[in-house]
Amino acid sequence: MEERIYSVTEFNSMVKEYLEESYLMKNFFLKGELSGITYYKSGHLYFTLKDKKCQIKCAAFNYKYKRISEDLKEGDSVKIFGDVGFYENRGDFQILVRHIEKEDKLGELYIELEKLKEEYSKKGYFSQLFKKKLPKYPKNIGVVTALTGAAFHDIVHTTRKRFPNINIYLYPAKVQGLGAEKEIAKGIETLDKIEELDLIIAGRGGGSIEDLWAFNKREVIESFYKCKKPIISAVGHEIDTLLSDLVADERAATPTQAAEIAIPVKGEILENLNKKRVYLEKLIEITFNNKRKDLEKRENNYIIKSYSNKILKKRDLLNEKDNRLKREILDLIKDKKHQLSLRGEKIVNMNPLKILSRGYSITYKEDKIIKETKEIKKDDIIKTYLHKGIIISKVEEIKDSE
Repeated sequence: MEERIYSVTEFNSMVKEYLEESYLMKNFFLKGELSGITYYKSGHLYFTLKDKKCQIKCAAFNYKYKRISEDLKEGDSVKIFGDVGFYENRGDFQILVRHIEKEDKLGELYIELEKLKEEYSKKGYFSQLFKKKLPKYPKNIGVVTALTGAAFHDIVHTTRKRFPNINIYLYPAKVQGLGAEKEIAKGIETLDKIEELDLIIAGRGGGSIEDLWAFNKREVIESFYKCKKPIISAVGHEIDTLLSDLVADERAATPTQAAEIAIPVKGEILENLNKKRVYLEKLIEITFNNKRKDLEKRENNYIIKSYSNKILKKRDLLNEKDNRLKREILDLIKDKKHQLSLRGEKIVNMNPLKILSRGYSITYKEDKIIKETKEIKKDDIIKTYLHKGIIISKVEEIKDSE
């Protein structure tokens, strides 16, 4: 077999000639979903057309003259008409679009996304009731992103600039392509178990919607929701359809913004503390001076100066009242003793035994005092109590007083 050796230029020229001469590469239709749409002021439109497995670059030059819509958006399902174009110097090929026809339905990926969004919305995954507050002064943060990507570099750079003392724990994860959602979910679950971490940032830099699609996957949504630590979704994009943004405790448009949201500026904190210190010192000084002036005024006050004399006068008055009270108490006690003595004598004089001592007697009949003759009769036995002794008698005769 003859050995064929071509230069790169020769080979690319052969490919260009083949593609341009093949009728299969001209005047054909392609169906797929739009992604990475970019309208340029020059009048050119660039985008990617994709299906579930593959994608291809497309360009529509002077699209306005071809009556191509200016409201194309991510996920639109379209049918395009055009030819294959090949650029020799780069060895790239793309579809040169002459016409775009929008289909009246969302792309399959967005249909799936809307279903997931509705499902998790009903479950309450997006509710503000379950959002956790970010710590005001975190000491350690965890990051789930690609090790070699710009996202991690941006987070580290921003953190070091704002608060150099903060520690960063990285879980390197694949953030696009097959299996990315599982690695992201595993990273969140792993960092969530580290007790020292105060919060987690999970995300990546910008890209096409298919590059970001892992953050719309069920595994990632579940890991965000179940994370016990506050978590920030930090995916660089300008659309609002990523489900990780909706379920996260906080959403950042870029990894850099995530670091700005999570990390306070150390210099500002120190400056604020210094301002408060100066304010307190000034306040203490003013208060001290005011109190000192007030004390000086009080020292020179007539009332303060004459206070000792007032105290002496009050003491003398108090002593006088004390002595008077003692005298009155003694007089009262003496008077009460005299009254008590008189009442005692009266009580003694009223004692029946005292009366008997003066020659009187008391006569009883069956333990009842006899006051008049009609209370007894002849032959009754009566007892007469004298001052000393008792006489028991039998009634022989009764005489009434005249």
